This record gives sequence, C-alpha cells and structure tokens, in this order.
Amino acid sequence: MVRVSKWVALLTVILFSLSIIAGCGGGGTPAPTAPVEEIKIGLIAPLTGDVKTFGESVKNAFELAIEESGHKVGDFNIKYVIADDRNVATEAVNVADKLITQDKVSAIVGSVTSSCTIPISEVAQAAGVVVISPTATNPKVTVDGGKRKDYIFRACFIDPFQGTVAARFALDELGAKTAAVLFDQGNDYTIGLKDYFKEAFVAGGGQVVAEEAYAKTDTDFSAVLTRIAQLKPDVLFLPDYYQKVSLIGKQARDKGITATFLGGDGWDSPEIDWTAMDGGYFTNHYSPEDPRPEVKEWVDKYTAKYGQTPDALATLAYDATKLLLAAIEKAGSKDPAAIRDAMASIEGFQAVSGSISFDENGNPIKSAVILQIKDGAQKFVTIVNP
Repeated sequence: MVRVSKWVALLTVILFSLSIIAGCGGGGTPAPTAPVEEIKIGLIAPLTGDVKTFGESVKNAFELAIEESGHKVGDFNIKYVIADDRNVATEAVNVADKLITQDKVSAIVGSVTSSCTIPISEVAQAAGVVVISPTATNPKVTVDGGKRKDYIFRACFIDPFQGTVAARFALDELGAKTAAVLFDQGNDYTIGLKDYFKEAFVAGGGQVVAEEAYAKTDTDFSAVLTRIAQLKPDVLFLPDYYQKVSLIGKQARDKGITATFLGGDGWDSPEIDWTAMDGGYFTNHYSPEDPRPEVKEWVDKYTAKYGQTPDALATLAYDATKLLLAAIEKAGSKDPAAIRDAMASIEGFQAVSGSISFDENGNPIKSAVILQIKDGAQKFVTIVNP
C-alpha cells in the first residue's frame, strides 16, 4: 500500500507540473479575450418615393465605404442600420427618432434632401447625436435662426454658393439678361436655391421677369408656362428634383418656350428626361470626367461593383461616410460628443469631391462644377471655385 501511494503521489506531482506548463503557453486552452466593442451607425435615405434614385446611389456608396473599412473603425466593429424616409419629412423624423432611441446609433449619415434633413437635424441636435448629410444643401441644415447646430455637418456645398454660381454662369457665359423662375413653394431646397439665384442674377444686372410657385403634387403647368412663353426669357431656372423638372421642361417646350434651362444638383439622375432637358445646364458637386486620379479610381471601383457610373449623390455619400469614419477613428470613442469634436477639427481631408475642411457652420469649403445635358448624357463644362 505504501508503494502504491508513492506512485500516486508522483503521478499527481507530474500532472500538476504539466498543468502549470500548459497555462504558461505550452499548448493549453488560451485565456478568453475580451469581445470587440461595437459602434452603431445609421443611414437615412429615400429608398422609395419620388427621388428613389438619389437614395439608391447613397445607399450603394455608403455600403461600399463600410465594406472598404472591413466593417471596422479604430477599435470598434461597425454595425449599421438603414432607414427609408421616402423623401417625406414626417417619416424622416420618425426613422431618425427610432435610430436614436431604439437602435442607439452614435452617428447618422443622411438624409439626402433638405426638406428631410432639416427636421432630422433638429431631432439629432436635441439628442446629441452626430449627423453628416451627403447632399442636403439648404443652410438651415446646420444653422437654426443664426445659431449653429454643433452636432450637424455636411459633405456638400450650400445653396447660397450654388445659386450664385448658376446666376453668374447665366450672366457671364450664357449672356442672359432675363430669367423666369419656377419653384416648389413647400420645399426648402427649391425656395432657397431660387432666392439665391434671383439675388445674384439681379445684382449682376439681370432681370427676373417671372417668379412662379407650385405645389409638390402639381402636374399641369400650362397656365404659368403660357404666361412665361409670352415674356420670352433668356433663361428658365428650375431649382427642383429630376422628376419635376423633366415634367416642367417637356411642357415648357410644348408651349414654345425656347429659353435655356438652368438648375441645381437635384437634376442629377439617370431618370431625368434627356430629350426634354437637352441643352440645359445645372450646378453639381463633381464630374466623372474630372481628370484627378482619385476621381478615376472612385469611378472605376464603383462601376465595377454596381455596373454604372457614380453620380454626385453616390460620390458625396462615399465622402460623407469616409469623413465620419475618420472622425470616429480620430476620436477613439463612440461617444457622439467626442465624434462631433473630432469632425469639427478635420482639415484638408482628401475626398473624391475635393479637399474638405469645415467652416464654423459645419459646411465644407469646396468647388462646384457646371454640367450640360446633351445627347442623352451629362457633359462637363467647367469648374467654379468658391
């Protein structure tokens, strides 16, 4: 019995020694690692409704930017939640509230139109959640009654610049002396762009001979276009989205209006009426014909993935998402206040649409391009610097 006990004791010592060796890296089960922390990001875009091509482009580019990041930013895994606002302001508020209160996102990319992004910005500012809109150009997105909404940013230029560029182009390049304007009286984007165009056009010596309002649901513009046809303006300024301007443009030509059509970035869609709008010009944020290498690289990889050339909506959504990821990485935190501070401090960010630094109101200082609708395509005309 003594001899057996000695062998048992010796075996116990050996097993204990082996367990110590295994615990020191000798091939045993590794100690469990802490799970990687997650950060939630929201995307709001009109995936259905009257400007759904805008939303489709934005969603594609957002997902491409996240995919390129490996679904990681800094020490965080990225989880994203996509919401459809249908280009309806009340729906935009509803989905923003859900993203913030239920999904607990730290930041939101979106929305696309000013009429939806302005109310979203108010919800997010009150909740202290960062928003960066790719494309909403109305000044009220980031400023309310002269007061800065410090959680709100954008990747696009704003309407005072865009409207002024359009007016100067009409005066200096088209030689226009008179202009007529049609605008949606319920849309902040069209109202703002109309106001800034008119102000710059008149200040430059032009005359606005007609300024006509319509409702979003209007489809028959016969009466107002008949009046405008009699005035024979040099330019017809149409600061609305592609579906509406296509409808107005066709009816204008049917009424014998020969004025040059002119508009803003809302024209940028493959579903615009190429025939009705042929010869028209519009301001935009980038051109795929830009010779910069970063533009060529962007166009090639987007086209390879989605089978079509990226429009300005896609380009700005890609830039906005990249800006947000850069801010999160710089902050090293998923706290919205830290992300806000990091975003505000970004300078010289090399985006596809140009070098981006934010001004005191969260707006990038950048150039615009003029494009022409010609022979079923967009043709690059010129770049206009701020």
